[in-house]
Amino acid sequence: MSALRVAPAPSLQHGEAVGAAGVRVLPARHPWRWVATAAVAVLVAMAANALVTNDAWDWPTVGDFLLSTSVLRSLWFTLQLTVAGTVIGFALGTVVALMRMSANPLLRVVASAYTSVFRSVPLILQLLFWYNLAILYDRIGFGIPFGPVFVSVPTMDLVGPVTAAFLGIGLHQAAYSSEIVRSGFLSIDRGQREAAAALGIPWARQFRRILLPQALRVILPTAGNEVIGLLKGTSVVYVMALPELFYQVQVIYNRTGRVIPMLLVAAIWYFALTTVLTLAQSALERRLARGERRPS
Repeated sequence: MSALRVAPAPSLQHGEAVGAAGVRVLPARHPWRWVATAAVAVLVAMAANALVTNDAWDWPTVGDFLLSTSVLRSLWFTLQLTVAGTVIGFALGTVVALMRMSANPLLRVVASAYTSVFRSVPLILQLLFWYNLAILYDRIGFGIPFGPVFVSVPTMDLVGPVTAAFLGIGLHQAAYSSEIVRSGFLSIDRGQREAAAALGIPWARQFRRILLPQALRVILPTAGNEVIGLLKGTSVVYVMALPELFYQVQVIYNRTGRVIPMLLVAAIWYFALTTVLTLAQSALERRLARGERRPS
């Protein structure tokens, strides 16, 4: 009887292994990944070196003005514009979205026209219209529609530059917010609303307890991006000489001649604020997603 011959075990190199069927298993190699990593590392090092070694950045001036009173005051006004635009935009945008989804044709047409007009006209142009409203109407009256006016005030006293900025940003934002809110509600299965109505649940409770929590999961990511864009978009109010962050930086570098370091001051603050908003958005998304998680 002939003896069975056993094949010698293959010699293994570093990182190799032998599978269950005796097949040599080679590790996956990614040479181009390492090339890309090295190239990115070199570019990052070059950028950091340029920021540190180039005296034209003038980092001491950046440090002097980063926390100065005038810059912090303008930063606070920028935050006020952002908060006001967000509150007005999403409050009015929710109303417009509900009008767009209404069975009433007049409400649908008016909401569609509002969205179309305010999305078509640039924000800077809308701000200038509100800023110059007194040219069209020198006084604003309050009374019965198409009837007697009980009280009237000069338009300049009622709609000043700051009020014009709040109105312009809020009404412009409402047009975009309405589409964000509408997309969130349209993502909910129609059967849930029909089931809630069949159970006799009042519409207000349907909206608050059934529709809104589900819609927020769709609305929040896009809404977060919209708020971040609004924060940066507030810089357009410089056309009305309002002391927001970008305008104040311009005033300082026109007086001192330090253009680059003052632009860096604005960039650092915008980056810091958008980072905070991004972290807040991520925290809210995790909180809203808790109901969707299932134990493993």
